[in-house]
Amino acid sequence: MQGYLEQAFGKSDVTSVKMRVALREWLDLYYGAPRPGEDAAPRLAALIVGKLCRTVFAEYETRLPPDAAGAARRSMAALNGAAKTAMQYALVGGECLLKPVPRDGAFDFAAIRRDCYLPLARDAHGQLLAVGTMERHSADGRQYALLERRTAGADGLTIETRLFELNGQALGRCVPLDTLPECAALVPQLFLPGVPGVGLAVLRMPMMNCVDGSTDAVSVYAPAVGLLHALARCEEQLNTEFANGASRVFASEDLLRPDAQGRRALRDDLFIGLPDDPANVGVTVYSPPLREQSYLARKQDLLRGCESLLGLRRGILSEADAVNDPRTATEIAATAVDYDLTIRDLQAAWTEAARSAMALCGTLGVLYGLDLQGAEPAIDWGDGVLYDRARIWAEQREMVEAGLLRPELALAWYFDLPHETEADLQAVRERFIPRKATDGQCPGRIPPASQSSVTAL
Repeated sequence: MQGYLEQAFGKSDVTSVKMRVALREWLDLYYGAPRPGEDAAPRLAALIVGKLCRTVFAEYETRLPPDAAGAARRSMAALNGAAKTAMQYALVGGECLLKPVPRDGAFDFAAIRRDCYLPLARDAHGQLLAVGTMERHSADGRQYALLERRTAGADGLTIETRLFELNGQALGRCVPLDTLPECAALVPQLFLPGVPGVGLAVLRMPMMNCVDGSTDAVSVYAPAVGLLHALARCEEQLNTEFANGASRVFASEDLLRPDAQGRRALRDDLFIGLPDDPANVGVTVYSPPLREQSYLARKQDLLRGCESLLGLRRGILSEADAVNDPRTATEIAATAVDYDLTIRDLQAAWTEAARSAMALCGTLGVLYGLDLQGAEPAIDWGDGVLYDRARIWAEQREMVEAGLLRPELALAWYFDLPHETEADLQAVRERFIPRKATDGQCPGRIPPASQSSVTAL
């Protein structure tokens, strides 16, 4: 793709060679590409990404204002549908682009993986100023490449589109866009006034670049790449240990039957023939002891190292063994806090990307004539890893009953409603707090959590 885009637009990738090599390594680790001397079967990179993504979105919920337009709700649903895919792409490659695509009166979203686009320019903060993407199409036995270059400007976004008929591995000749029915509505150059940046929402990992120190985002497991390779080598050594430890029976050649070609052999690989020496006549069984405990102990140590480097809780990858773990109880407990902070950082990254994507839909909606009113989402991540929502709610109820906290403030916190102004508090009172007590409770008393939820509905 890099060569195609450079040839079509005369621009080169601004990513350093070291970062390109690192990106290829992250993808190989995730997809289990074979490497000499390593066993990629455990797929630890995929395990890390899967566990983090599931934890991030375990209690994910979005809400739009009651007066939000239908197009805004459909666009939000499409964004939520792409959320986990985009998060996994970003966890692997460090960065993922979310492309809004007009569809059926709203916007759909396509998640673009890091190795599927080419950064052509970045600012001092690493934000994209120009990017190139490519789509492959096939028609009538011919292969085509649809190349797109997006350039941010002070007044808006410029999109250049080219369609090429591929000639083997070469870019081939440029053909009209209407050569393919799916590209007929596109134009060679389009200017979208008022659209910020490159017209794509960006999901970036929050970690500092540990590869070349640039502003490029890195994979969530980039700091532990060396340990992941060490674990793959350890797994291969463990496999070899078991293979070498298999029992063998050494038998003298006079015990082996000849085959059709006159060669003496047994079909079972348990037997190994020795020269017909009188001292070796008979059968000897060889069964060496296995040293798997040494390899397993080494493997657990490497897994704990990965957890420490990546901010994972002890036991996420390794075995939570308090007896054999040399770390103190305080250190183990601290890993739970690190894990909570890791998840919060990833949730904050998605929150920023989601709000940016919906704001972009609002801007594009004006240009496409779509009503995206109320496209500002409120995102609720639930209790989190360490956060005990039930305990805090119980404490707030006690404070309300003791007269130390206004009930509308507690309700606004529970339902994540605005409460900065007196008008906000009045809206909470009118919606949730009954004017007269009907069950023997005073109006200022809040029922238990389950009853409160029913009242809200």
